[in-house]
Amino acid sequence: MSISTIATEIINGKRLTKNQDLHIFETCDLQELTEGADRIRRAFIGNDVDLCSIINGRSGACPEDCKYCAQSVHHHTGCEIYSFLDEETIETACKKSNDLGLEHFAIVTAGRKMEGEEFEKALQVYQTLSKKYNISLCASMGFLDREQIRRLKKAGVTRYHHNIETSEGFFKNICTTHTFKDKLHTISMLKEEGMQVCSGGIIGMGETFMDRVDMALTLSELQVQSIPINTLIPIPGTPLENNKPLTENEILRTVAMFRYINPTAHIRLAAGRALLTEDGKTAFESGASATITGDMLTTTCHATIKSDLEMFKGMGRTHKRG
Repeated sequence: MSISTIATEIINGKRLTKNQDLHIFETCDLQELTEGADRIRRAFIGNDVDLCSIINGRSGACPEDCKYCAQSVHHHTGCEIYSFLDEETIETACKKSNDLGLEHFAIVTAGRKMEGEEFEKALQVYQTLSKKYNISLCASMGFLDREQIRRLKKAGVTRYHHNIETSEGFFKNICTTHTFKDKLHTISMLKEEGMQVCSGGIIGMGETFMDRVDMALTLSELQVQSIPINTLIPIPGTPLENNKPLTENEILRTVAMFRYINPTAHIRLAAGRALLTEDGKTAFESGASATITGDMLTTTCHATIKSDLEMFKGMGRTHKRG
């Protein structure tokens, strides 16, 4: 069966599962694969794009040992270290995103979890933002307990970001201070408490292509509707500093595959867009339908919110608040 036929079957209701042989994604013609992915994107998402901006609300000194991360205390990267930002700084960033019509604004914090005084500050900030701005509020604050999830939701947070990072089989190669099952447990609690979930991972860490397929299938089983795909930018001082960056074709093959396996989700470009032509335009023609825009934590991208808005306008794409 051709990959084009599979795309048509997906549009007609077929869904791919872990009990199927999906090696075709690794071997099929790339142009045929990306064209099929774009057909699936048009069928389920249309020309809508979903735009999210983020602010690094707390930086560095993370006790986890994730091998890709510049903010881990286990690595020596010269990463900036600061505690939770003041409310005025965060509100200024949120107001800018709101005024530009973006769909989502997220506060992202380094560390295993938020707790104590800093968590209380975060709740107060979210309460302020939810009262003043018409933008979906998101959080990415590591591992939470059920009561914290409930309090975030009450403060106005509608979506929580918690990446599974990679396949279950490869996870032990990138982190030893928490487990894949810890990730799944947090996502399960979020869903049970009625929180929208944003979860994806990082490609280019040394995993196989089939590890990426497995990650996409796990996210499909979890029914995640916002899937950020980060491409590793090797950072000096981390254990992955000598990894060879993925080629554009490898990234496009992965993005397209995620669209086949998660046809109704927003496939969201995140870190690593600088590795792609025109900051990812090729990926938006290969199944991607969303992006993180603006500042991107510890990795760089040439794109700005303004340039993204101009690019999508030129592509005939729209966003709900645009």
